[in-house]
Formats: sequence, structure tokens, C-alpha cells
Amino acid sequence: MGILDFVEEAAGAFAGDKALEAVDPNAGILAKGAAAIAGFEGVSKLKEVLGGSGNEQAAADEPDSGKMADADSDQSDDNA
Repeated sequence: MGILDFVEEAAGAFAGDKALEAVDPNAGILAKGAAAIAGFEGVSKLKEVLGGSGNEQAAADEPDSGKMADADSDQSDDNA
């Protein structure tokens, strides 16, 4: 774990705490802890979504032509 990862996760925890404070200024310690944990975990999930390689996204966007051909042949068998 690099220092940049630690800084990002700490910033997420801080942002979660500040967001809760903006919504509920009288929040208890458990609520603040839960908000900090949610912010901490949210950073890692956001990094997964934004950090995916372009090849994986391009492969997910292209339809599989083999599956389409199988579906077409199944329909023609039903009509005969």
C-alpha cells in the first residue's frame, strides 16, 4: 500500500465525516464512524470503477457474434 493510497482513503473518510456533519450536525460517534468507514470504502470502489483498463471496457461493449448466430439458428429451427 503506497502513501498515495493511504492519502486517498483518509480523504474519503474525512469527506464521509464532513458529509454526515453537513446533514446532521448532532450526529453521534457511531454515526460519524460509520460515515468515515463508508467514505474509506467508497474511495476503493470508485477507484475500481474509474481505474478499469480500456480493453476490458471495449470487450464488454462489443456483442459476441457467436452467441447471436446461435440464437438465430435456434429461431429458424423452431419455425420449420
